[in-house]
Amino acid sequence: MILRHIFSPPNNTRLANLCGPTDAHLRSIEAALEVRIAHRHEQFKVDGPKAKAQRAMEMLQALYEMAAKPIPDAVVQLMLAGDGAPDSGDGPSLSTRRADLKPRSVNQALYLDNIAQYDITIGIGPAGTGKTYLAVAAAVDALHRSAVQRIVLTRPAVEAGERLGFLPGDLNQKVDPYLRPLYDALYDLMGFEQVQKAFERQALEIAPLAFMRGRTLNNAFVILDEAQNTTPEQMKMFLTRVGFGTKAVITGDVSQIDLPKAQLSGLIDAERTLRRVEGIAITRLTSADIVRHPLVARIVDAYDAARGQEEIALALGSAPTQPAPEVAAPRTGLPKTRAPRRKNTL
Repeated sequence: MILRHIFSPPNNTRLANLCGPTDAHLRSIEAALEVRIAHRHEQFKVDGPKAKAQRAMEMLQALYEMAAKPIPDAVVQLMLAGDGAPDSGDGPSLSTRRADLKPRSVNQALYLDNIAQYDITIGIGPAGTGKTYLAVAAAVDALHRSAVQRIVLTRPAVEAGERLGFLPGDLNQKVDPYLRPLYDALYDLMGFEQVQKAFERQALEIAPLAFMRGRTLNNAFVILDEAQNTTPEQMKMFLTRVGFGTKAVITGDVSQIDLPKAQLSGLIDAERTLRRVEGIAITRLTSADIVRHPLVARIVDAYDAARGQEEIALALGSAPTQPAPEVAAPRTGLPKTRAPRRKNTL
């Protein structure tokens, strides 16, 4: 299907900002929606499947309206990830340093609604769906509103397939690399100075999961990140830390488990065990909720499809094909001869 549109009245500044440097914005739309975009001055033509061509044209019109100043690449990517508009997901507004923070999809809006409504929320989804970021944003908002007295962020200290050995430094320096994503989200949502002040007045705490045993957390907003790397025993231990006036959010990606192959993930076990428990909400995010480069969603879908084929093959009793080991070719030629020993003669 071919759609045509003429932007009127023509404005060279808006057209330049719409297209981006060397038509970068147009190329991003083409790659994400699998369409072809051609333009000559203010005349644009979109060629592709009907639904995708219509969405591409709607995006061009929306971008033209905001093209009074240069449009960052991130805005285009967010629009591509959010079904055509940066604010396509209706959800609660959060009081953070990011004034533009809004859910970008229906599932993200549902995720935030569940966090606001339930005391324990489990968010499961692939990388880039905003599981951790939105949870930290909800925690910062609750702290600003004095709904909680402190924020506690934790995650298991599990290496991602690499053995790092003994890390140098004191305890904080040893665990900081594992907790760095949580710091990044806090700095973005609160600012460096506010985060430091929150640490000083003990309104903010970041610790590895092993330090949670034996504690009771009252009037706190607790987030367990990377929960797919917990064991069922660790998950039960964390869930039983919840005290009065506390909200707990558990996030994880069951497709990226770094536990030993024979070890059951505590997140998978919790989803099966707690799905019918009243007062606990489970939100499933998919590749359609990814708010990153469009390639990330395609990568996630490709790995999920490959994993699905492997599971089908195992269910049918046929293991996935492996490349045949190389067999050394037999040696040919004459056998080696040994030179006769010289006899010692006296």
